[in-house]
Amino acid sequence: MTAQADPISNSLEDYMEAIFHIQSQKQAAKAKDIAERLQVSNSSVTGALRLLAEKGLINYAPYDLITLTSKGKEIARTVVRKHTALLDFFVNVLRIEPDEAEAVACKLEHGLSDGILARIKLFMEFLDACPPECGKWLKQFDTYCHTKQP
Repeated sequence: MTAQADPISNSLEDYMEAIFHIQSQKQAAKAKDIAERLQVSNSSVTGALRLLAEKGLINYAPYDLITLTSKGKEIARTVVRKHTALLDFFVNVLRIEPDEAEAVACKLEHGLSDGILARIKLFMEFLDACPPECGKWLKQFDTYCHTKQP
């Protein structure tokens, strides 16, 4: 969960992340879009939207378009950055299948501290900056993982 005066639940962070992605594609979200993206019922979306609006994180009125407030965008961007860093690490370093990596990143993003996020990003930058010989151990790790799987 992101550190703030009035913390929000992991579930509400997921709603904000969904709104963020929809809003970046369509300028604004509809409750139906959010329900489809998160695979939840319309009534679940309505309840979450009310809570997020009460916290000043979204602009919401029933049957209207939904957008993140500036405070909501800030929190959503943080969640997205964490998710992206974890997904990148899981897929490109640990060689986890993308679907599984996506699901795990979605769960872990909420508890990831800023310090650990920074360390993951530094590690990924280090890998990108390494000469080609440096990447041999990643290939060896990939081979090792494939030989050890049941």
